[in-house]
Formats: sequence, C-alpha cells, structure tokens
Amino acid sequence: MTLQRPVFPLLAFIAATLMAAPLQAREALASWNDGPTRQAIVDFVARVTTTGGPDYVKPEERIAVFDNDGTLWTEQPAYTQLLFALDRVKTLAPQHPEWRRKQPFKAALAGDVKALAAGGAKPLMELIATTHAGGGPEDFQALAAEWLAHAENPKFKARYDRLVYQPMLELLDYLRANGFKTYIVSGGGVEFLRAFAERAYGVPPEQVIGSSIVTKFALVDGKPTLRREAKIAFIDDKAGKPVAINAHIGRRPIAAFGNSDGDLEMLQWTTAGAGPRFGLIVHHDDAAREAAYDRASPVGRLARALDEAPQHGWVVVSMKKDWKVVFPETPKP
Repeated sequence: MTLQRPVFPLLAFIAATLMAAPLQAREALASWNDGPTRQAIVDFVARVTTTGGPDYVKPEERIAVFDNDGTLWTEQPAYTQLLFALDRVKTLAPQHPEWRRKQPFKAALAGDVKALAAGGAKPLMELIATTHAGGGPEDFQALAAEWLAHAENPKFKARYDRLVYQPMLELLDYLRANGFKTYIVSGGGVEFLRAFAERAYGVPPEQVIGSSIVTKFALVDGKPTLRREAKIAFIDDKAGKPVAINAHIGRRPIAAFGNSDGDLEMLQWTTAGAGPRFGLIVHHDDAAREAAYDRASPVGRLARALDEAPQHGWVVVSMKKDWKVVFPETPKP
C-alpha cells in the first residue's frame, strides 16, 4: 500500500514562504523607517520581479545606477576626491615651486577649500588632472587605497570609506538580491572610485563609471603599459551621465538614485523610459547626524532636481525622517 504524504505540511510550508516575503524585505532594509519612502522602494521591486505580472522586468534589464558623493557616502565638508587632491598637492609641491604663485594650486596649498569651490569646475578639474597624472591605473588605485586607509574626514574624525550610508548599503544589497545589477555613475574619478567601490559597496570595477583623464598605451622597455596624462578626457556629471551610461552599459536603467542637480539628467533619462521606472533623491536634512543643505550649498547643490521631483514621481528621501541610522558606526562629532 502506498502512503500519501500529508497535505498539511506542504500547505504550511507554502503559507510560511508567502508570509516570509515581507519580513525579508523588512530585514533587508532594516535601517529604513516604515513609511511611504521605504514602501515605494519595496513596491517597485515587487512589481518588476513578479513573474507574469504586468510590470515584470527580465533580470538582464534590471539596471540600477547610483551617484556616489552625497548618495552613497558623505560629501561634507567637501568632495572626498578633492580632499585627496589637496593632500597630493602638498606631497608634490616640493617638485613644483611655481605652485605657490599659481591658482588653483596656491589655494590648495593654503587649504582654502572655499576658494577652490568658488572657482567652479574648471580649476578643480585642473587640480585633479595634474595631481592624478603619472603612472598607470593600477598605480593610482593603489595610491588612492593607501590614502583612504589612513586619512580622516575633518568633520567626522573617521576614515572616509567608513562614512558610507548604512541605509544605502542595505538598498544596494536588497536590489542585488532581487536580480538587479547595480552601477555607480559619479562625477568623481573612475580610478579613484575603483580603489574602494567593491570593498565598500560590493560594486566591481567593471560596474563603476566616472570622470576620467587621458590614458594612453605605450611600450616601455618592451613592456605594454598604460600611462595617465594631465588632461581631462571626460567629465561624468550632469548631461554627461546619460551619455556615459549609454556608452558603458548599453541599456537604459530602470532605477536611478542621486542627491543633487548633478544627477538631474540621469534621473530624467532613466525615468523617461518605457515601462516601470523609479527615481530617488537623497535629501540632506539631518544637521544633527550628518548635514542639512540643498539649494544654497556649493557642495551637492539640490534645487532643480528637488523642484522637478513631484512632476516625475521621484521619491525624495528625508535623511532625518526616513533613516533610523546614517552611518554603519556613529562617527565622532
């Protein structure tokens, strides 16, 4: 006689599995407070991953792009790569006595970050190109990694790569657990980002897009090499971001995450595509735990993107209201 397996345990297993799904989302986004912002994320992911649903998106098309500065880690009191460049100026200054009379190097040697920021993008790009040139990509990444291992943010008195946002780390993991491929698309230098992105965010080098300087191939003593020159090749900011995404990824993302007007065009282009789309802006409104700034800030200015958010349906995150914690560890004041 054949004994049939009881039906009850099977039904109980199915019920438990279905009931576990919301719990898994809650655990995955543990640092997000319950509310419309967190729910919007969960609802979007559910829509695009429900097989047979009207908004289902195939895994290969689940592309999510993230800005870095101010979106994944702090950009206060200044962009981290700028502070790295200031240290490089001081290190290289003995070889360049003319820098003491020439801007922007004079301001960099004086540590005058406000003067550098007021000068706009061109002098900053000159500073970065000059201090980041020489050697190959691997040499520069090693230099950046060494600096990140020891340098401290002057405001928070903590290593820069520890000032990543815990809720955004959870969001990256949550998306990847649901079949998304996550990319960083930043105005920062691509080789600088590659020095820490995989370790800090779980984003491998081939999924990092950023600004770049001219790099050329050469045979040196018969050995193939790449050499970085003191010339800007591409600035991956504002309208440059959609162009770079198209060139490097070849697919329009279905989700974009930013924090400033530098991300406006990336958000516009991503959410203008057909099918389900998602845009999110991190709004820095938490002076107690991180910083409060938007329209008047020279760093991470947020004005146009904030104004356009309602008409495009972009979610605006309040760091103060939506995040239980900001950093994985509370930095020193």
